[in-house]
Amino acid sequence: MTHEFRDIVFRALHAQKSQLKSVLVTVVALVGSSYRRPGVRMLVVENGDMVGAVSGGCVEKEILLQSESVFNTGKAKMMTYDGKYRLGCEGVLYILLELFQPDYRFETAFKSCIEQRKPFKIQSFFSKYLECDFEMGSEVIINKDAFPVQGKPLVKTEKVSIFSQDMAPCFKLVILGAEHDAVQLCKYASLTGWEVTVVSGSNEAKSIDNFPGAHQFFSMSPEDVSTLNVDGQTAVVLMSHNFAKDLRYLVALQAFSSAYIGVLGPTKRREDLLSKFIEYCPEINDNFLETIYGPAGIDIGSETPQEIAISIISEILAVTRKREVISLSKKSGKIHKDHYE
Repeated sequence: MTHEFRDIVFRALHAQKSQLKSVLVTVVALVGSSYRRPGVRMLVVENGDMVGAVSGGCVEKEILLQSESVFNTGKAKMMTYDGKYRLGCEGVLYILLELFQPDYRFETAFKSCIEQRKPFKIQSFFSKYLECDFEMGSEVIINKDAFPVQGKPLVKTEKVSIFSQDMAPCFKLVILGAEHDAVQLCKYASLTGWEVTVVSGSNEAKSIDNFPGAHQFFSMSPEDVSTLNVDGQTAVVLMSHNFAKDLRYLVALQAFSSAYIGVLGPTKRREDLLSKFIEYCPEINDNFLETIYGPAGIDIGSETPQEIAISIISEILAVTRKREVISLSKKSGKIHKDHYE
């Protein structure tokens, strides 16, 4: 969800500079089931623009209407939305609406946090009762500094309910290869909200313009990959279509603790690649080997580069979220692991 909140903040800051007010909308509690879970947010700008969504579309119309009183009074408010009859989801959403007007220090702190890939926290203080005797609102905590969304300190009482959410760095995908299938994987990963870094060979005539949605582009040798910023919120896919180059990439990647490493090609190619890799790096940690998946992707019958990209992205999601890949129609119980009351 970090990328969604990042986009909301950047749009709100832009509106602020244009002398436009904006309202931050946060689902802080849920009883039953719903399209999205607590922690999902959206932004309503004074001119009617909206960024993000908290449902499939119906709730947003009501939120737009409810936002008017927040724009007019400047006071945060709660709204509830029972989706049983209107959405088909038997859940009641508790939604906090508040002006987004943090002080001048927030922009610098937040942008630095995103660029440096640091975690942060968001806390919302609210009451499920529509009428309460304290000021509701949220704060963003960056490096132990609290930045109230409404720009003024929040007075917390014993009556307050708290929704707290730890936000990890934006998920990142590093694509090692610059052929036509890398272009499709870059597009689809970007649409998913991931930050995408593409690495081509140092002798390839490619640039970031060849990869729509790419966040970064580097032309470098496999050994120089060790200079990239790869962390536990990063997946890597080897797709150079060159066995020797992929082996060199793999050797360089052992310096990192990435969440996933995907290798294109058949099972025999993966086995040969790992055999050679262990030959070069006999002391390699088993934990590193367990992050390597090849052939990359889940078995959905993919044929085209676009379908293969969907397959790979699906596997990365399943691995990083510790899910067994099954059809939801075969799953008993709730879709989501967490249930909020």
